[in-house]
Amino acid sequence: MIHPLYSLVLLGAQPLLRRKLRRRGVAEPGYLEHVDERFGRFEGTTEPGRLWIHAVSLGETRAAAILVDALRKAQPGLRILLTHGTATGRAEGVRLLREGDAQAWFPWDTPKAVKAFLDHFRPAAGVLMETEVWPNVIALCRERGVPLALANARLSEKSLKQARRLPRLSRPTYAALGAVWAQTEDDARRLAQAGATVQGVFGNLKFDATPAPEQLARGRAWRAAQPRPVVMFASSREGEEAEFLRAIAAHPGVQWLLVPRHPQRFDEVAGLVAQSGFSVSRRSAWGEAPGAADVWVGDSLGEMPLYYALADVALLGGSFLPLGGQNLIEAAACGCPIVMGPHTFNFSEAAQLAQEAGAARRVASMEEGVREAVAMAQDAAARAQVSAAGEQFAAAHRGAAQRTAEAVLGLMAR
Repeated sequence: MIHPLYSLVLLGAQPLLRRKLRRRGVAEPGYLEHVDERFGRFEGTTEPGRLWIHAVSLGETRAAAILVDALRKAQPGLRILLTHGTATGRAEGVRLLREGDAQAWFPWDTPKAVKAFLDHFRPAAGVLMETEVWPNVIALCRERGVPLALANARLSEKSLKQARRLPRLSRPTYAALGAVWAQTEDDARRLAQAGATVQGVFGNLKFDATPAPEQLARGRAWRAAQPRPVVMFASSREGEEAEFLRAIAAHPGVQWLLVPRHPQRFDEVAGLVAQSGFSVSRRSAWGEAPGAADVWVGDSLGEMPLYYALADVALLGGSFLPLGGQNLIEAAACGCPIVMGPHTFNFSEAAQLAQEAGAARRVASMEEGVREAVAMAQDAAARAQVSAAGEQFAAAHRGAAQRTAEAVLGLMAR
C-alpha cells in the first residue's frame, strides 16, 4: 500500500514542482529548458543501449566525470546517457558529452514519467551517483531487467534515520538495487542497515580528480603578486557568509576570498559583502589580475583549483552550520590547508582521515575558524606542513575510479 501512496503523493506534487522550477528559473534560466523531460515527454528519437549515469547536481556530475573518463579509457566507444536534477549539474555535464551520447533531465519519480523515460532511451544499464535512491525508478528498472547500481554510494546517520521512518518503502527500494559500491566501510554498514546489498567498498571517486594544471599555475601566479595573506571561504552556504563577514572584521591586513557554493547566490553574496561595509571585487570582472578590494567574490564555475591555488588557507563551507560540510578532497589535492567547522556529517570519514593525516584542522565555531586560518596563513612553516600533508592524503586514497569502472562494465555485461 505504501508504494502506490508514495506515487500518488508525487503525482499530486507535480504542479508544485513546476512552480518551483519557474521560481528557480528566474535566477538560473537552465531550469526553464526542456521542462517536459522531467515528466516523461521527449522530442525526437534516440538509439537504445547507452550506459545511463544519473548525477543530480554539480558535485555528483564532477564525480561522474572522473568515472566517465575511466570508462572511456577502458571502452573508448562507450555511449553515455547523462541525467541531472539541477541546472548547474546539467551545464557541467555538457562538457562530458561525446558523439553518440545523450543528456536529459532525470524523470520525476512517478510510474508514468519513469516508464516514458525508459521507453524513450532504453538504457543498457544505469548508475545512480552517491545518494540518489528513488523507489519507482529502481522498481521499474528491476521490472524491465535494466541493471541499476548505486556508485560512490554514501549514507549519513541522518539519512539512515530518515529512511527508517518509512521502512516499508525504503527497504525494498535499497534491496532492489542491482549493485551498491560504497565510499567507506561506515557507508557500507549504514547502507546495509537500510536494506542494500553492498558488493564492495571502492573509496571516493573524488580522490581520483586531477586539478587542472593551468588553473593551479594561474592561481599561484596571482598569489605571488599579493602582498597580504589570502584566506578563502570555500563553497559557503546560506547563513554562513553573514557569520564569516562578522568574524573577519576583527582581522585587518588579510585578503579575503569568498566562493559561494551555489551560483544562483553570487549576486546575493556580493551584495551582502557590500552591505557589511567591505569593498568587493568579483572574479567575473577580473582581467589579468584580481581587482583591489577587501573581499574577492569567486563568482565562476569550474575554477576551484584556481581559487585553492590563490589561497593560503581555506575555510570549509557547509561545516559551520549543521549542513554536513562540502567536499574537502579537492582542496587537499591542490595543497590548500583546510580549516573545518564542527558539521561534516556528509563527508565524515574523509574529514576524519584528513584531520588525522594533518591535512585539515577542526574548530568549534566560525570565529575560531577565522582566527585559526589567519594564524596559519601567517605561518609559512606550518602552512607548508599542512599543504604537503594534504597532497599526500589525496594521493594515498586514489583508485576508486578504476575499481568502479570495472564494476560498471561488469554490470553492463550481465
